Amino acid sequence: MRNQLRLLLLISRGNISRHSSQSSLQVHSSFLSRSLSTSPAKIPLFQNPGFPNLRFFSSSEAAIEHKDSDQVAIVTDVFAKSLKNDEFKQELESNNVVVNHDLVLSVLQSGNVNVGVARRFFDWVSEVGNEKLSSKCYNFMLGVLGENGLVKEFWVLVEVMKSKGYGVNRGTVVRVSKKFEKDGLRGELGKLEELFASGSVGNSVEKICSRVSKVFETNVWGDDVEKELMSVSYSSDLVGMVLEKLGSDPNRGLVFFRWVEESDLFKHDEWTYNVMARVLGREGYTDKFWRVLDEMSGAGYQMTSETYIHVFNQFMKKKLIQDAVILYEFAMGGVNKPSVQDCVFLLRKIVVGENPDMELFKRVVKKYKESGNALTSSNVKTVFKSLTSFKDCNKILKAVEEGGLSLSDDLQSKIAFRLSSEGQKYEALEFIDSIEASGSGINNRTWLSVVEGYYVAGHLDKASVCIKKMIEKEGPSSVGYPFGLLVTAYCSKNRAKDAYKRLSALVNKKQLKPQHTTYKALTKKLLVQGYFKEAVNLLGLMKTHGFPPFLDPFVEYISKTGTVDDALLLLKLMTVKRFPATAVYLRLFEAYFKAGKHDEAHNFLSKCPRFIRNNADVLNLFYSKRASKEAVAECAATA
Repeated sequence: MRNQLRLLLLISRGNISRHSSQSSLQVHSSFLSRSLSTSPAKIPLFQNPGFPNLRFFSSSEAAIEHKDSDQVAIVTDVFAKSLKNDEFKQELESNNVVVNHDLVLSVLQSGNVNVGVARRFFDWVSEVGNEKLSSKCYNFMLGVLGENGLVKEFWVLVEVMKSKGYGVNRGTVVRVSKKFEKDGLRGELGKLEELFASGSVGNSVEKICSRVSKVFETNVWGDDVEKELMSVSYSSDLVGMVLEKLGSDPNRGLVFFRWVEESDLFKHDEWTYNVMARVLGREGYTDKFWRVLDEMSGAGYQMTSETYIHVFNQFMKKKLIQDAVILYEFAMGGVNKPSVQDCVFLLRKIVVGENPDMELFKRVVKKYKESGNALTSSNVKTVFKSLTSFKDCNKILKAVEEGGLSLSDDLQSKIAFRLSSEGQKYEALEFIDSIEASGSGINNRTWLSVVEGYYVAGHLDKASVCIKKMIEKEGPSSVGYPFGLLVTAYCSKNRAKDAYKRLSALVNKKQLKPQHTTYKALTKKLLVQGYFKEAVNLLGLMKTHGFPPFLDPFVEYISKTGTVDDALLLLKLMTVKRFPATAVYLRLFEAYFKAGKHDEAHNFLSKCPRFIRNNADVLNLFYSKRASKEAVAECAATA
C-alpha cells in the first residue's frame, strides 16, 4: 500500500485534480476549540440559538455587487482580527458579504488566506452559520491544516470527519503527503498511508452513497434491486448525497425520493427536501419542483439559502421570470428571506426587454414591502440602469411608489432627463404630474432636467410647455437658464422669430426676466435671419429689465444691409432719453464709411438732429472722409 501512495504522489505531480467531487452540505460543531472527548452540542439546522436572526441568504448573481475575489478579500480582512462571533457577523454585514457554501470554498481555496484566518472563519461558520458544511469544505480545511504543518489539528479534524461519516478524499491525501514527506514526518506519513489504504472510512457516507446510486442508475427496477437498497440504513446525509448523485436525471432522483419514504426506510427532513428541490429546480421540471416545495412547507420545513440560490440562478439562466418571482415570494414568506440585493436583481431582470411584465414587478415590490422593507432611491436607480428604453418608466415608478418609495431629488432629475431626452415626449410630463399627484415636491433641478432633455431631443414645443409649468410652480425667476436653452435650440433650427414670440409672450404675460446672455444671443440670430424689427423690440425689453443696450450686431447690420430708417428706429428705441449719446451716432457714421457707404452716411446725417449735424467730432469725421475720398479721386485722375 505504501507503493500505491507513492504512485499517487507521482501522478499528482501532473494535472490531477485537487478537488473533491462531493458537494453535499453538512452541519457540524467547531472542532478546533473542543477536545474529541467532548460531545458536540446539537445545534438546530436552521436556527442558531445564539444568533436566531442570522441568515446567510442571497443568490450568487444577485446578492452582492462585489466580485468573488472581493468577497474573499473582505472575509480575509475581517477574520484577520480577533473578534467575538457577533462582531464577525456585524463586520460581514456592514460589508454586504453573504456567507454561503460557495464563499466558504472560495476562502479555503484561496492561496492568499492565512491558516489562522482560515481556522477562525471555518470555526465561526461551524458555530454560527446556518449552512451545512460539506465533505468538500472539510477536506479543503484539512488540506489547509496539513499544508501548514498543523499536524495535531489535522488529525483532530480527521476524527471529527470520521464521526460524521466523511472520508478524506484523494486530493487532500496528495496535498498533505507532500508536506509530511518534505518535513520528514515519517510517522505521520505512515498514518496517512494507513488512512488512505483503509479507504479513509470504510463505511463512509460517500462510499455508501456511491453504491446506492450505482445500483439505482445501472439496474432495472425490480424486487432484487429494491431488496438490495432496503438493506441500507438511510440517514439525512446519505439520502441527500444520493439525490445529488442522481441529479443529472431528476426523474430518477424523484423516484428514489418517493421510494425511500414510502418504504418506511427514512422520513424526509428539511435537508432532504431542499436537496430534492435543488435537483428539480430547472426548466422542464417546475411542476414537480413546486409540488415538492408545497410538501416541504406543509411539513413545516424551510427553504435553505443554498436552495434559493441554486434554483433562482437556474430560472434566471432559462429566463423563467415568472417562476423566479414565485420563488422569491415563497422565500420571502419563510424564515430565510432573500436580501435587498436579490430583490433589486429580480426587478432588473423583470424590466429588461421590450414588454416588461409590470404585474410581476408589482408583486415583487409588494412582497418586499410586506416584509417590513422599503426600497431606497439607490435601489431604484440600479433598476433604471437596466432599462434599454424609458417608455415604461412611469409604470415602474408607480409600482415603486406603491411600495412606499419617495424619490430623491437626484433620482428625480436623472429620470426626468432620460425620459425627455430619449424622445418620450408625453411620458416626461406625465412623470412630473405623477410626482406632483403623489404629494412630493419637484425641485428646480428636475424641472431643468426635463427642459435639458427636450433640448437634446429637439422637442422644443414640449420644452416650452414645461417652462410655462415651471413658471406657474416655481415663479418666473426660476426659469432664466432653462429658457436660455430653449432660445438657443430655436435659434439653432433657424427659428429665431419663434423664440422671439415665446420670449415676448412670457415677458408680457408671465413676467419672465430672461438672462442678459439670452437677449444678446437672440438679438444676433434675429438680425442674421433678417428680423430687424423684432431685434429692435428686444432693446425695449432689455431696457425694462435694466440691461444696457446691445449695439454691436445692430451697427454691423445697418452698415451692411440696413436702411437709414432702420438706423433712426434703432436710435429711437435704444434709450429712454430724447436722443442717444453722440458716441452712438459716431459709431454708425464710422460703420457706414468703413463699409464704403458714403452716400448712406450723408443721407443719415441729413436726418439727424441739429446738435449732431453741428457737432465738431462729427464734422471732423465727415471732413476727413471727404478729403480722403477727394485725394483718392485726384490720384486716380493723374494716373
